[in-house]
Amino acid sequence: MMPLITLANVEQAAARIAGHVSRTPFLHSATLSHLTGAEIWLKFENLQFTASFKQRGALNRMLGLTEAERKRGVLAVSAGNHAQGVAYHASQLGIPATIVMPTSTPAIKANRTREFGAEVILAGSDFAEATAAIPALVSERGLTFIHPYDDDAVIAGQGTVGLEMLADQPDLDVLVVAIGGGGLISGIAVAARALAPRVEIVGVQSEAFPGMAHHFGHWPHPAQRGVSIAEGIAVIAPGQRTRDYVGRLVDRIEVVTEASIENGIALLLQIEKTLAEGAGAAGLAAVLSRPEQYRGRRVGLILCGGNIDNRLLSAILQRQLAREGRLIRLRTDLSDQAGALAMVCAEIGALSGNINSVSHDRAFGDTAARCARVEFEIEVPEPEAANRILARLAELGLSPARF
Repeated sequence: MMPLITLANVEQAAARIAGHVSRTPFLHSATLSHLTGAEIWLKFENLQFTASFKQRGALNRMLGLTEAERKRGVLAVSAGNHAQGVAYHASQLGIPATIVMPTSTPAIKANRTREFGAEVILAGSDFAEATAAIPALVSERGLTFIHPYDDDAVIAGQGTVGLEMLADQPDLDVLVVAIGGGGLISGIAVAARALAPRVEIVGVQSEAFPGMAHHFGHWPHPAQRGVSIAEGIAVIAPGQRTRDYVGRLVDRIEVVTEASIENGIALLLQIEKTLAEGAGAAGLAAVLSRPEQYRGRRVGLILCGGNIDNRLLSAILQRQLAREGRLIRLRTDLSDQAGALAMVCAEIGALSGNINSVSHDRAFGDTAARCARVEFEIEVPEPEAANRILARLAELGLSPARF
């Protein structure tokens, strides 16, 4: 087994990238601490210029290129954040960059990568299929492949996140780190094991892509090709090199639901007023899912990315309202006569219900010929308001039902 990098490698990476990458804030969250029962500290890597930690490892790797390699150019495959890191710093260093991205990549990430001057090639439906295009491009163009995680120089660069966290708060009890390919947790684990040996290191994956957890027996189900809210960690097979680090340095890996990640995104936006993508909210999802594991402990979480499609964000926030009982749908049958719908709308409004949409159907379903079935989507200030609306409509003899 090859030896792992050391703290010295991570410190050298920190010195190399200093001034080119932001030293992001690591701040205590009083509200999330109260909500979880743990002492929550947040590392705001979503405030990097490319809105992700990925530029650390990408830059460290490219700074080690020879002049000949720089002239020929670099190649990367990524769902977005590594792509932006490579593209941005390649442009700063005057290195031509070609990026292969899955066709499922959010438009915001592909467009931002192009804006940095890189050539973007869309290939394959996911990371694994996109990666299949790499060997031919390396052979044809003579490019240097900048791996998103399975590279010691990249791992050392990502480890600088851990250096900064432990410098700001050396008494952390737990570090909770999202895992896709495993580069971030590998680098952080190297730094943490040297600087704070007692700290517990916990990896987090989505149940849609639990490749690393499955590999080490922490989850019985293998990764399946599909769609995840956390596309930044939607990696089917974990890295070969990063398995060495995770197997030797990481304590355990937790697997969280897609819904819990959505909840984490919404809470970070509502409470911290910060935008995290799915991978960036995975750590909070783990703490919220198993609070007994973290209660009373100092927990470091990394908001590792903030690139999220606007339409996806809108859907997440709507779904969160529905889960909280503040967005409801109900149906009822009304007499098909003038003023009946207006009367119901007035009753809903009087009880603080804000009607988003109304569907009024006379032709389909099993209603009587002189009746209409009406469906409402309603926002309410708190879940109890929905019950008051249902009760009032029942008093009027309308037999309302939520659906």
